[in-house]
Amino acid sequence: MKLFLLDAYALIYRSYYAFIKNPRVNSKGLNTSAIFGFVNTLEELLRKENPTHIAVAFDPPGGTFRHEAYEQYKAQREATPEDIKLAVPIIKDIIAAYNIKELEVPRYEADDVIGTIAKKAEKAGFDVYMMTPDKDYGQLTSDHIFMYKPKFAGSGFDVLGSKEVMEKYELSSPEQMIDLLGLMGDASDNIPGCPGVGPKTAQKLLSEYVTIENLLANTENIKGALKAKLEDNREQIIFSKFLATIKIDVPIDFNAEEYKREEIDAEKISAIFEELEFRTLITRVLKKEGAIAAPVRISTSHEAIQGDLFAEFMPQSGGTEDVANYSGLQELKDVPHEYFLVDKEADIAALANKLAQLEFCCFDTETTGLDPITSELVGMSFSFKEGEAYYVPVSADFDKAKALVEQFRSFFENEKIEKIGQNLKYDIVVLKKYGIHVKGKLFDTMIAHYLLNPELRHNMDYMAETFLNYKTIHIDELIGARGKNQLNMRSLSPEQVKDYACEDADITLKLKNILEQAIEKEGLQKLLYEIELPLVYVLADMEYTGVRLDTEALKEYSKTLTLELQSIESKIHEQAGIEFNINSAKQVGEVLFDRLKIVDKPKKTKTGQYVTSEETLESLKGNHPIVNQILEYRGLKKLLSTYIDALPLLVNEKDGKLHTSYNQTVTSTGRLSSSNPNLQNIPIRDDQGREIRKAFIADEGCVFFSADYSQIELRIMAHLSQDPSMIEAFNSGEDIHAATAAKIFHLPIGEVTSDMRRKAKTANFGIIYGISVFGLSERLAIPRGEAKELIDGYFENYPKVKEYMDKSIALAQEYSYVETVFGRKRYLPDINSRNATVRGYAERNAINAPIQGSAADIIKVAMNKIFKRFSDEGLKSKMILQVHDELNFNVLKEELDKVKAIVIEEMENAYKLHVPLKADCGEGKNWLEAH
Repeated sequence: MKLFLLDAYALIYRSYYAFIKNPRVNSKGLNTSAIFGFVNTLEELLRKENPTHIAVAFDPPGGTFRHEAYEQYKAQREATPEDIKLAVPIIKDIIAAYNIKELEVPRYEADDVIGTIAKKAEKAGFDVYMMTPDKDYGQLTSDHIFMYKPKFAGSGFDVLGSKEVMEKYELSSPEQMIDLLGLMGDASDNIPGCPGVGPKTAQKLLSEYVTIENLLANTENIKGALKAKLEDNREQIIFSKFLATIKIDVPIDFNAEEYKREEIDAEKISAIFEELEFRTLITRVLKKEGAIAAPVRISTSHEAIQGDLFAEFMPQSGGTEDVANYSGLQELKDVPHEYFLVDKEADIAALANKLAQLEFCCFDTETTGLDPITSELVGMSFSFKEGEAYYVPVSADFDKAKALVEQFRSFFENEKIEKIGQNLKYDIVVLKKYGIHVKGKLFDTMIAHYLLNPELRHNMDYMAETFLNYKTIHIDELIGARGKNQLNMRSLSPEQVKDYACEDADITLKLKNILEQAIEKEGLQKLLYEIELPLVYVLADMEYTGVRLDTEALKEYSKTLTLELQSIESKIHEQAGIEFNINSAKQVGEVLFDRLKIVDKPKKTKTGQYVTSEETLESLKGNHPIVNQILEYRGLKKLLSTYIDALPLLVNEKDGKLHTSYNQTVTSTGRLSSSNPNLQNIPIRDDQGREIRKAFIADEGCVFFSADYSQIELRIMAHLSQDPSMIEAFNSGEDIHAATAAKIFHLPIGEVTSDMRRKAKTANFGIIYGISVFGLSERLAIPRGEAKELIDGYFENYPKVKEYMDKSIALAQEYSYVETVFGRKRYLPDINSRNATVRGYAERNAINAPIQGSAADIIKVAMNKIFKRFSDEGLKSKMILQVHDELNFNVLKEELDKVKAIVIEEMENAYKLHVPLKADCGEGKNWLEAH
């Protein structure tokens, strides 16, 4: 029999901080990171171990006997994040729904409760597994009691019995863990230990004296300063041992029947997960696609991060009313609707004629796949009245399909008819293949929701449940889950597709009517209608056009790099004196730190594995030649797998071009991202990376033209901060990094060295991202004192920058969001957290988001204006790539001068800053030559 005892708070904190950079927040503003992580860990445990018995232990409110004995016990810890406080009662509800026993005893920590139950269960014949990342539990291990530690960096668990604990900590018995902690202390629990005694010294002393009591009775045998430390801190050491001892006599009984694993209460867990918006977990946990459960309002005081946003349209978290009964919210389950299959010639013609007379209409396309470039039309749906929609099936024969779609040209290309949809870019690209160029004002529900709630999901199914309390027909219900057995929409009959397709159009129209009002309420009309929605047409054209790739050149370069990789591998093995798997982080760590001992105290993960991340290895480059070689090997390996070998596989067979997908609703800052492939992260600083850009080529008879903003984020910082020195430097055309160096180092600009400029450049960009003294010290490999002088000097010379940073944080603390120059909001629910780590992330975002977001908005404005100019002036040249602050074009040679003039003019005049926007440009046969 296997009993698993879970240390609740240890797992909850671990789960919460795993998502700290990208927290999970649902539509009600509730941070669900801790809950989601806890459930996933629990599910993995149940699936892998299938325990017969299980319980979860919580620390009690109000402190424990240790706090009574020692006021400073755990006093150094940050205040519990508010989001964790809100998560705990929900997690307890989930545990109850799983029918898992909850343990909590007043005055005793979860450690003590688990320790007591573990020992009692062992006597009753159980193998006991204590699930926690805390090393303190090592003292409890035995032949039948084990630590079950979740791995730090990913899935899976490490199991440590008494043997493993003794080996890991160099102890002669598990109980010695108490003496070890008593001597060296435990910073995480504020156990003082003996000053000046670390793990190695403590282990050495215990190997000779076994216990603290025996050690302190024999201090006369110890020499020097250590003897004085032990004798001077005798009482503190004994008291530290008391604090570190997990009690095994807590007043709690062990009745095995109460710990038996039971069936999950499906109804309860489904209701809770629906409320939390854990829809995929419902399928995974209950092994079926569950219907919407009756809404269950979870008791919480958490306020929606958007304040009054959607007050008329959706429930505020913290209330007790049903979602469906909330004022202004539509309950659609029982609302009748009329969905029509339109497949007769006369009916198709009548519908097309009707659509051409409308002021607005929602439409959607059904296709054979997810890639708009390769997918074919299966059908089109239309809705211009809530509760009513029409589905028109489209033939698999391309010519017949084209002829049918042609009948709807007068609707699609009528600029006076507003087109409504969800992810309209996809539909626009698909229709381009059939000769249709969609025109007119757009309303995209996905983009509207993104502007209102950038951190949330923006798919239609999610929004339907959130705003309409309506569960849509999921695609999996029609064609099955993803995988080799998934069907194609083409394989279904029009009658089977009708309701699904019509529902898409109908629900999207309903959502539009809600989101439109919310956009107006939040003052986001300009951002939506003048920037984001016009950009849909620009991105659709860029995706459809694609970029030509020299695949043969990449294949040849792949051979060259593979040989280079093999050569580096041989050098690494030679340096190590042993052959090992360079792709294994574990083996790399063992070679660097156990075999070569390149540092005295290498960093380790919580699982005890050496840290060999790129950042860590960068800081160790000077310690041994092998480090540089490993970094070089990793860089080449990534280059090969991510770009050089992968890009040719993504080229479209029909036109020989690469068609990336631009994502408008992914980043919380407003920046565009791209996928299949991700072109935003192509490296350019080294020779190998430049070879990739060289493979992006212009069409026959064309030139590859590139233009990018020069130091746009620093210019925006100058604009927002109104710092006179920074504004003067930009307005006079000075090199901003040299000017900054001159001010910091108190030198004429002509005497600034390249090293000074490098340091100033790092400070310039680092300040935008809220870099710390430690961070600047690490990045520049300089002492912290020098880094502090650099930052102090920076703020002394640019005092308005510091004022801007402080003001941004203050505004965020007041309103819970910051804005770009165009009013794009970045919500920061953790800005007033009492937890310094959590608050620190929010504060850095408060400083950076207006800058990075404004840069993203400005280049979008430029893209819209350039696209319109090309169209108005009848140019055939095309914008083909956008990468951060850079735009790339395929330009007919005879149009080059005109294109160059348009692009530079529109980029530099996209927005009026207090300093000039500057765009640099170049041209050539390929991307490398152009930029």
